[in-house]
Amino acid sequence: MNIPFLGRRRDSPPVRDAEGIAELLSECELLRSQAGRDGVQLDDTAASLEALDQLLPRWRGDEEVVHWLGNDAGLYLGTVIVRTVPGAVWEIWPDGQPVVKLASGREFDVVTSGHEWAESGVPELSQLYAEVAEA
Repeated sequence: MNIPFLGRRRDSPPVRDAEGIAELLSECELLRSQAGRDGVQLDDTAASLEALDQLLPRWRGDEEVVHWLGNDAGLYLGTVIVRTVPGAVWEIWPDGQPVVKLASGREFDVVTSGHEWAESGVPELSQLYAEVAEA
């Protein structure tokens, strides 16, 4: 997912407000709406990732929805990691791709993982979270 407005604009300095970036990336409006319709409350916890994994994937027949939902799923996974794993922070690659950087220095491309989940359900978001939380 490329978020060009987070990078350099013509005469603007790059966005460096970590809280502002985290707030922007945590919105995940389509995912929150889809989950809410199915009775799942996204409260930025690992338990909510487990609930997402249990959703019936009604979106898989619509390529556009799969794409946007994949972005949101990845950003939501990243939000949960950043809010619950000590030392985890958002980082924006030069191409605009948001990733989660762990205290160990390892970077985790959550958006790609979100797309894989939206398209096939594998790997599960809760499984990815468990792997990152243990690292």
